[in-house]
Amino acid sequence: ANGDPGIVFIEKINKFNPIPKLGDIEATNPCGEQPLLPYESCNLGSINLSNFIVDKNIDYERLGDIIDISVHFLDNVIDVNKYPLKKIDKMVKQSRKIGLGVMGFADLLFKLRVPYNSDEALKLADIIKEFIYNRAKEASIKRGKSRGTFPAWNESIYSPDGPKLRNSTFITIAPTGTISMISDCSSGIEPIFSLVFTKSVMDGTDLLYINPYFEEACREAGIYSEELMERVKSKGSIQDIEEIPESIRKVFVTAHDISPEWHVRMQASFQKWVDSAVSKTCNFPKSSTVQDVMDAYWLAYEAGCKGITIYRDGSRDEQVLYIGKKDKSVSNQVTQPDQTIHPRIRPQNTKGVTKRIRTGLGTLYVTINEDNYGLCEIFTNIGKAGSQAQVESEAISRLISLALRSGIDVRDVIKQLKGIGGPSPIWENGTQILSTPDAIAKAIEWYLDEREGKRKSQSSQPNFSLYDTSIDKKSKQEISTSEKRSHIDNKKSITTCPECGSNVYHESGCVTCPLCGYSKC
Repeated sequence: ANGDPGIVFIEKINKFNPIPKLGDIEATNPCGEQPLLPYESCNLGSINLSNFIVDKNIDYERLGDIIDISVHFLDNVIDVNKYPLKKIDKMVKQSRKIGLGVMGFADLLFKLRVPYNSDEALKLADIIKEFIYNRAKEASIKRGKSRGTFPAWNESIYSPDGPKLRNSTFITIAPTGTISMISDCSSGIEPIFSLVFTKSVMDGTDLLYINPYFEEACREAGIYSEELMERVKSKGSIQDIEEIPESIRKVFVTAHDISPEWHVRMQASFQKWVDSAVSKTCNFPKSSTVQDVMDAYWLAYEAGCKGITIYRDGSRDEQVLYIGKKDKSVSNQVTQPDQTIHPRIRPQNTKGVTKRIRTGLGTLYVTINEDNYGLCEIFTNIGKAGSQAQVESEAISRLISLALRSGIDVRDVIKQLKGIGGPSPIWENGTQILSTPDAIAKAIEWYLDEREGKRKSQSSQPNFSLYDTSIDKKSKQEISTSEKRSHIDNKKSITTCPECGSNVYHESGCVTCPLCGYSKC
């Protein structure tokens, strides 16, 4: 078990709903930082805190100026943006929600030589975020005076005697998975996932990436060497490398060096000054129990968090098939087939059903056809023609069809595909769809269960329609790489990148690749 994808405390979110008369908030965006009413949208921006350190102190004057500009900018985005639906345009301009957040917090702590898992860091987070909240609120009030309050102000919790705000919310802590890479800083309020790792550049060259603040500290201490950096890369943490001074080990902690309790406490410290919510991952070691996760949930709830995302290290590894050496005598007893199997000829006409399933890559249509002998072919359709998803999806469909017409038990096919994970799992009518292969397997399984009377058609699964077909459908869809990955000590990697195939890591409820820059968010 891994506790993914986390939970939100919806009653606490609605307790702080700024415009309850417009309706109850029922959900957040996938990463959990932006509770929204129906048809509202995210409008987020983040400030790189590490850029405001001058002589080991925070330049609050300059930070305040940037906050003023950021609130002005995000408010303008609402008016210049193009919305796909009139309902979205109307709701966004009624509430005028913006979300000014931060990134580079871990880098700021490195610069100040403050450990992430310390009371000093919690106090610093509280001071910084209180300043940002109050300054952003003042900027929104100033905008409200010059351009008017948000139209739904009279229906809000601020009416009739509250501040005349331009925006119903103005602070959000987002994952910043992509923009932090562009800015070359740590993401959101997360600790860094590794001090040293390999990064691929466009020409295919692998470069050793070393956190600049860690490198600076090592050079100042006179211990820097390429051999030491390679050791740090292989371990993912410096806590057990005794030749590194304790003062450096204390400050330069990674995500898995920090206990779940400190992760939650840091999230709660920021949530205190956030009127929306905070996106953050609470990392657990592989040895964690269900009770450990439950304790974190309760701590987050009691500390005032609006939700929590946890990830247990190694929880997405493939099950080990053999322990020790495989018994060769067993494999030697396997009888090889006497003749090559060829698929039966496809008839001119087939009958079947098409099921519609939402996946993390878009809506997938799976057509399941039968001939006089049973299931004979699968067609899939997702996204636009010519995409990589289409090419890979068609390959899956053709191989399934080949297996079915060759006499392979369809349940064996389902067993091979079901459970394959991908970078963008989603929930569909109470069922988690892990990837495109997983969606295809579940569609076939649902079809069989309905045919055998084990499942009611349409009652407990995604939408689908029944029809006869005699036309071959070419298809498409994404094959997520199987979640087979080698375990790397103290890394947050959970699966493979759909762009470059390298290990990605789980952070702020998001999936990010440190090598090529891919981000699910």
